Amino acid sequence: MAAFPDIVPDLKARMPDLRGRLLANQPLGAFTWFRVGGPAQVLFTPEDTDDLAYFLRHLPAELPLTVIGVGSNLIVRDGGLPGVVIRLARGFNDIVCTGDTLRAGAAALDKRVAEAAASAGIGGLEFYFGIPGTIGGALRMNAGANGGETKDVLLEATGVTRAGEIVTLSNTQMKFAYRESGADPAIIFTSGLFRGRLTDAEPIRQRMAEVQSHRETAQPIREKTGGSTFKNPPGHSAWKLIDAAGLRGHKVGDAQVSEMHCNFLINAGTATAADIETLGETVRARVKTHSGIELEWEIKRIGLNQ
Repeated sequence: MAAFPDIVPDLKARMPDLRGRLLANQPLGAFTWFRVGGPAQVLFTPEDTDDLAYFLRHLPAELPLTVIGVGSNLIVRDGGLPGVVIRLARGFNDIVCTGDTLRAGAAALDKRVAEAAASAGIGGLEFYFGIPGTIGGALRMNAGANGGETKDVLLEATGVTRAGEIVTLSNTQMKFAYRESGADPAIIFTSGLFRGRLTDAEPIRQRMAEVQSHRETAQPIREKTGGSTFKNPPGHSAWKLIDAAGLRGHKVGDAQVSEMHCNFLINAGTATAADIETLGETVRARVKTHSGIELEWEIKRIGLNQ
């Protein structure tokens, strides 16, 4: 696999006070649940919000910029990503509960947020227990499951603009829609403030146990997968449309439509990103032919084809 030009020395020279880590030509497959994809020209892991803002203030405007979380709903194409990829990790995963509110860093796992809320007797956030991502992704995609969505519980989100300015957006300013936010896509969200309702912890934990049981019996959560592949069209379930088109178990190379849940694609061995994306496009085409309905990707696909 061809490497991108190494621009890390130039970036370090521009940013003498940077505290985070810069790596050149870092493979990204290990950071995605599909375990596929090419390298980042530069991978930057900031120490904290101030470090991120400093980096962005000094980053050349012409360099492409991409943010990733735990890669649970992401395909990184085999040619990799030019420019800078930012991955928030330690320094962005704190969770603090106060009364009926909870503030979570963008790198905090959704499941951990649900667990922290339950421990604090805060109800209304247990739907996060069934979402295999981070709060940063939840803010960007209005993540939801089991009858709850991010828009239902978010008070405000904090982030950093491409110019390095720290901003706070209200729920209304996030412009939430189904599985998306209309907020400026250049903003890198660093935390969210949520409000639930004070309640006994036991009913919350019971609901979380039900969510986990459902996931284990109905979804291929132990496979190399990316979660729900396509959005549910209005009035329809994506998996039912895929199943009706005869695609359960269909394969392209080692990429396969899950036998357990047709709206999950899995890497059944040594699939490439191209295999998985080709399979997804095959599914879309056949569903359109069979039902006349066009499925829309929910999984994000980024990077260059090889």
